[in-house]
This record gives sequence, structure tokens and C-alpha cells, in this order.
Amino acid sequence: MFTEYDIIVVGGGHAGCEAAAAAANLGSRTLLITMDMTKFAQMSCNPAVGGVAKGQIVREIDALGGYMGIVTDRTTLQFRMLNRSKGPAMWSPRAQCDKQGFSAEWRRILENIEHLYLWQDAVTELLTTEHEGKPIASGVRTRMGMEFKAKAIILTNGTFLNGLMHVGRSSADGGRAGDAPSLGLTESLLRLGFEAGRMKTGTPARIDARTVNFEILEPQPGDKKPVKFSFSPETEPVKHQLPCFLVYTSKEVHDTLRSGFADSPLFNGTIHGIGPRYCPSIEDKLRTFADKDVHQLFLEPEGAHTNEYYLNGFSSSLPWQVQIEALQKIRGLENVHIYRPGYAIEYDYFPPTQLTHSLETKRVENLYFAGQINGTTGYEEAGAQGLMAGINAHRKLKGEEPLILRRDEAYIGVLIDDLVTKGVDEPYRMFTSRAEYRILLRQDNADLRLTPIGHKIGLISQRRYEIFEQKKSAVESLIKFIRTQSISPSEIEAYLKSINSAPLTQGKKLYDLLLRNEITLKTLAKVNEPLKNFIFENHCNEEVIEEAEIQIKYKGYIEREKYVAEKLLRLENITIPTGFDFNSLSSLTIEARQKLTRIRPATIGQASRIPGVSPADINVLLIFFGR
Repeated sequence: MFTEYDIIVVGGGHAGCEAAAAAANLGSRTLLITMDMTKFAQMSCNPAVGGVAKGQIVREIDALGGYMGIVTDRTTLQFRMLNRSKGPAMWSPRAQCDKQGFSAEWRRILENIEHLYLWQDAVTELLTTEHEGKPIASGVRTRMGMEFKAKAIILTNGTFLNGLMHVGRSSADGGRAGDAPSLGLTESLLRLGFEAGRMKTGTPARIDARTVNFEILEPQPGDKKPVKFSFSPETEPVKHQLPCFLVYTSKEVHDTLRSGFADSPLFNGTIHGIGPRYCPSIEDKLRTFADKDVHQLFLEPEGAHTNEYYLNGFSSSLPWQVQIEALQKIRGLENVHIYRPGYAIEYDYFPPTQLTHSLETKRVENLYFAGQINGTTGYEEAGAQGLMAGINAHRKLKGEEPLILRRDEAYIGVLIDDLVTKGVDEPYRMFTSRAEYRILLRQDNADLRLTPIGHKIGLISQRRYEIFEQKKSAVESLIKFIRTQSISPSEIEAYLKSINSAPLTQGKKLYDLLLRNEITLKTLAKVNEPLKNFIFENHCNEEVIEEAEIQIKYKGYIEREKYVAEKLLRLENITIPTGFDFNSLSSLTIEARQKLTRIRPATIGQASRIPGVSPADINVLLIFFGR
């Protein structure tokens, strides 16, 4: 039995699983401590992965060598590519998953990773040593009295730190329904000088499908030709999909919900934590959109072999009697039985401006935070942080530079930069609007952007990298062929006429014709024999065809964003010395001096994104540093 490790990961949620897997796969002897080994990467809220911007993050995790995409593919119940009617920068994959299968698959993976060890227990205290007056993480103490030593610690505690659940006027300690809270660790960190706050999230009632009248509900099927999250050849698209169902609230439902507002912990002062603005409870919706008599909800399956369903959009902490009465006034749910009511949960978090971009804390060396402890919400955001914390903890122990992804390289880069430079005043959720380079950060090209990095650091195998190179080469070859191959007016005359597109007066390169919005590569392959033969002979699959088409159609937009990104990258290359005294620059505004001193940006670029630091302040820094 080991008691000393290279890295200890505390918490077996989405962040903890990715962190532990990454660190161990890179070669660090890693211990993952979790309170319940049957609930690895538990889907505490909705049983789904991905969605707008979140789907891009999952594909980035996969491209770097993480596991969320693989686990999702192996447990998918339904797959949909959202926003297909919009441009490719907005396309976002989303999958309903088998909740129990998801956790079981994660456990199977973790138990078979070399260098990774598991321990079921609750961590109550962080242990530190000191060097030159600065504390250094050195281990943890658990509720069972164990002490484990390590060179680096990663905390991924989710909603468990002093977790408190609320249903109406009733409250109970817990990090999740049926699970105890994590006690003692917050206080241990506060003694080390960390700043902490409280946040809140919630979840809806779980419904017994046997008591739902599905015949009168509107089914929502998955895509006819589903794809998958992972770029790995180890997974396949889902073959047998389960439908979701649309249901609707009504004025009568709303009146019933409002009858419980006096007992709502959200409204009577019981809850002090800040909730997610973009994932509000049903009572929040009624307050915010008081003029609306109808809200759309989604009834989603939690597994292939369970009757448990999740009612997306009906998160609530109202008294359980009010929840049931309101649910039974929804068409199709008149006789509904629930497994458990919805509830709100408050928990401790630590403002992420206390971190560097590697996710190491500034106050304690070799201590990393990842996931909801940083004020984020969502499985995908947590998994991304866990992956990066695991990579960077390992790299620091090996004396290597941390892996820092830029804002023009990945949504993961946007996520971490936002957390570290801007902080959070509510649970942080990723949106495409947060990324200024979203045409560069598409879900389809995550592997082209990040797989070389994953291979270089050691998380992408040589076999998988060779498959990636084959795809990249196939895309480049297809684009080159399209640039050189011509098509005659007679070949495409009938098709252009059928879609009311301008006819050709002379032969044209396929490339030029593909720039028309209504023309697709598949269409051209049907009428142009050389293109059809090229695609067949070079085994160009759907993924290759789609990638080539996007690169051709959006070339102008892509190049423009690259140009802007390269210009702004100059600011990222101007470093600010560690420990620089911003108060010595009297020409900076007082607010800028205070913010810069507290957040300690490493570059001028990071400083420019701190709220309260103006362009004039940035000019002062540029002049001072000789630029």
C-alpha cells in the first residue's frame, strides 16, 4: 500500500477523472481520492454531454487525449448536431447519455490506467510544507485518518465543499442527493489565506416514465445520420437512438408554482449563493419572464434500462408538494410519480483569480484547482480544467513549461483565460459568444488544432496520430484536387436550374463553384465523375468531405480571424516580470493598479482583458516596457 505519490487528485467528478487519467497516462504515479467509487463522473444534473460551445470543448478534450468524448460515444442514447441551420462556427454536438453507463465506463477506464490508484474516502485537510516563506502542497489528510503524501495536489471538489441542499423550507447537508458534503477542506484552505465564496445550482425532479402519457407528447428524435464526439477510431456513432419529448408549462402550472414562492429558499433569503443566470430554475423564469404563460421543457431519458427521466428546464427548489402539484398540471404528466423532487444546492468555491493560467494556485505552490471549485458550471467546463490541471501538474514535476492554450487555439484557452483574468461573479458557463475567434475554434477542426499538441506532450498515441495525419492529408489532397478540377456547363446545368442558381457560361473550377452557398461537395460529386472517383479512390469519408468544404467556403473569414489573432498575439508576447510593483506606476489609474496587483497578469495581453484596466492603462504598460 503506497502512501506517497507524485500527484493526488481529490474528487472523482468530471474534472477529477480527466485530471487523474492525464497525469497517470503521462507517467506520474497518481492517486485519485473519491467519496464514492460507484459515481465516477456522475451526471448530477442532466444526463447529456455537449451543446452550444460545450460540444466544442468536449471535442477539444478528445483531441488533446482526454476521455470525455470516448466515454460519451460509448454510452450515447441520442445524438444531435445543434445549429446546423447556422454557420459551422455555431455547429455544436450534443448527446444524451446512459447515466449509469457513463460512470461505469469511466470506472472501467480508470481502473485500467497504469500508474493510477484509487482510494475511497473524504479529504478533510490539505497538508503543506514551507520553502522560503511560501507554502508548498505536500499531501492530504482524510476523514478515515489516512495521510497521503504527494509532490502536487489537484482539488476538484465539485459542489461538495460545505454543500447544503434546499427543498422549500427544508435544508440538509450534502454535496448531491444521497451524498454527504465535504467538510473541513474549505477551512483548511482559508487558514492558508485563500478567499472563498458561495454559489448555488439546482436540478429538477426525476420522473417515473411508467406514469407518463408519451402518446400525447411530441417526440424529439436524434439525427438521422448521427456522428460522434471522439476523433478516435475506437468508438462508433450510436446505432439505436432513444427519443426525447417536448412538454409545455401553462398558466395553470405557473399559478401553482407561484403559490409556493413564499416558501422558496431562492426568494425568502435562505439561499445566499449566486446561481447560474443562463440555467435558471423554473421559479426564476416565472419572475424574469412574468408575461410568459408557456415555457418549453424537454423530457429526457436517463438510461437505456431505467424508467427514470429528467425534465430539462424545470429545475426547482420549491416545496416538494408544490412541485408535484405543478407537474401533474402539465399535459401528459397528469398521473406522474417522481423518484425525488428537485432541489437547490449551495457550495463553496474559490475565486479563480487566485490561479495562474496553468491552474496552479498563486498562494500555495504545487496546488491546482479544477472544476466547480473555480466557480464554473457544467461537466464539459470541469473536464477541460481537469485535463489541463493534470497535464500541468505532471509537467511541473518534470521541470517542463506549463501547457497554456491561447484564446485563438481553443475554447479551453478562452475558458481558463476568462477565469484567471476576469474572475466570476456567477457560475461560469461557456458560450460561443465568449470566444472572439469562434470561426477558428470550430468543433470540426478541434483535431487539426490540438491533436499535434496532444501528441507532442504524450497523451495521443502514435497510432492515433498517424490516423490524424491521414485525415489531414486527405483533406489537403481533396482541396488541391478541387482547385484544379474543372466542370463544364453541361454537367451541372440541370442541377443549377433546379435550385435557381445562375447558370455557367463557360467551364469553371470546382473550387469557384463551391463558393456558392447552395452548392455542396456532395452535389458536385454526383455530377462530376472525376471528383466522384477521387473521393472513392482516396477513401474520403464524411468527416474529410465536410472539413474540406468548410475550409473552402469560409476561407476568407478564417484568414481574417487569423490575421486579427496574430496582431493581438503581439501583446501576449510582452511579458510582465513576476512580482512587478504596479503601484510604482502613478500614471496607471487607481483601479488598474489594484486589479493588476491582485490578479498578477503574466503578459500585457492578459492585463488588457482584466475588467477595469482601460486601453489607456495598457498604453502606460506598453510605454514602460519599451514598446
